[in-house]
Formats: sequence, structure tokens, C-alpha cells
Amino acid sequence: MNTYIKSVLMLFVLLGTLNVNAQKLAEDIITESSEPAEDIYIDDIVQKRLITENRTLQYEPIREADIAWQKTIYRVIETREKMNLAFRTPVRPFFEILRDLAMNGDIVVFKDNAGQPDYKSPMTAEQVENAFFKTDTTTIIDYDTYEESIKIIKSELYYEDINRYRLKEIWFFDEEASQLKVRIIGIAPVQDVVDPETMVVKYPELKFWLYYPTAREYLSKHRVISDENDVAPMTWADLFEARFFSSYIYKITNVLDKRVKDNYLTGSDRDGINMLLESEQIKAELFNFEHDLWEY
Repeated sequence: MNTYIKSVLMLFVLLGTLNVNAQKLAEDIITESSEPAEDIYIDDIVQKRLITENRTLQYEPIREADIAWQKTIYRVIETREKMNLAFRTPVRPFFEILRDLAMNGDIVVFKDNAGQPDYKSPMTAEQVENAFFKTDTTTIIDYDTYEESIKIIKSELYYEDINRYRLKEIWFFDEEASQLKVRIIGIAPVQDVVDPETMVVKYPELKFWLYYPTAREYLSKHRVISDENDVAPMTWADLFEARFFSSYIYKITNVLDKRVKDNYLTGSDRDGINMLLESEQIKAELFNFEHDLWEY
């Protein structure tokens, strides 16, 4: 009997010791001071890591012998259209993403050559800075001595100044897959240069061209702001791959290297409408080209 009581007492002592040690271990591991503040105070339900840890799939390799047909097309994305308002969101505008990637050296940007990317001429660090910051001078008057001095001011280019983006893409027919495919090659932000006297747009200035195939990996780390769902996992790479944007065609490869608007320089009020109609006609021809391949 004494042996049984001693065994029970030893069991209670052992359990008490284990409980104290477990509590001490929990206090050592989970403490307010040892846990990072960003893991404690989350301005959300959980930490969102799906986008930051996202990896972009590489393009499927294409053999030159499998390309039976190819056309180079240039498009314009007008950011003031309803479908393209995500480019202008003040939360994280697309132009700021490109600016940060270019300024940090994550992506290489290239010069513009008559509206086309010059992928043999990457821009230097100074040229990149000049693309995002405008240097100007102003006169400052010292009202004590009435002396004038010139001060250099550097103003930043904001996303509101970018109303359009140009896209260079290649449409091709892959014989191996028996499918018409498209690859985006370059993206260029466009700033309108306005005449300060008449306030009329003189000419569009292409700030730079980026090489989209190498920028896909970085664009896949940034979420697209959506009106429908705050947790929508669409990234900027997904937006371009799914072609979730509205655009119009302003040039397609041709013998005379003409743009669409070069055919409408009559000064008529219908020139703009005619150019949009021809752009839609080119889109319809692309659709019909693939559709006709499957006719019996």
C-alpha cells in the first residue's frame, strides 16, 4: 500500500515538473519582445505573401522554323479609359513601379529611336535620371539687397503626366502548336509636351523603352489594384499576359512603314474617327486570320 501511495505521489511530482517546464519554455519562445513588430501589428487579416513570393513561368521556347507567319504591331494604351484606370491608381501607379525598377537598376531601359525601341543602346544612369526628373532654373530676388540669383530646381515627373503607354508586340503563327500567339516586346511611357503659350500638345515624348520579357519577373511582384476585389491576385505581368487592357493600333508593319494616321492628314473632323475605325479593322483581320485557318 505504501508503495502504491509513493508511486502516485511521484507521478504527481513528475507531472508538476513537466507543466512548469512547459510553461517556462512557452514563455521563452513566445514573448512580445522576441516577436517582430511587423508580425504583431498587421494592417490586414494575414500577411500577404502570395505576390511577393510569386514566380513567373518562362516562355515556351519557339523554333524559328515553326513560325509560319509574323506581324509587328504597335499599340497605344490610353490610361484615362475606364478599363485602364488601374494604370493611374494613386495607391501604386504603374509609372512609379517602372521608375523604381529603373532607378534601382533592376531593369535596363533603352532609348527611343523614331518611335521604336533601340535595344542596342541602353540608357546610362544619368539619362535614366533625366527621364524622371526635369532640371530647370528660376530667379530668386533677395529683398534686402535686391540682388538676383539663379537657382537650379529639379522637378519630379509624376504619374499624372503619363497619359499613354505604347506597346510593341509580335503576332505569329506557331505551326507546332497550330495557334496564333502574341508576345509583348516593349513598353514605353509617353508624356505629352505642351506649348506653355497655347496649352496645346506639341508632340508626344517617349521617355524610354523597357524590354518586357526580362521585366516580367519584376512586374509579377506588384499587385494590380481592382475595384472588384482587394485581394485579387492579378499582377502587372498577369494583366499584360491576359491582355486585360484596352488599346488601339497605331501602326502595323508595311512596305512604306506608314502609321495609321499617315493615311488621314486631310484636316477633316472625321480623321480621328477614321483612324479608330482602321485600327478596329486591323484587329478584326487578326481575328479572322486565325479563324480562317480552321475552316474546312
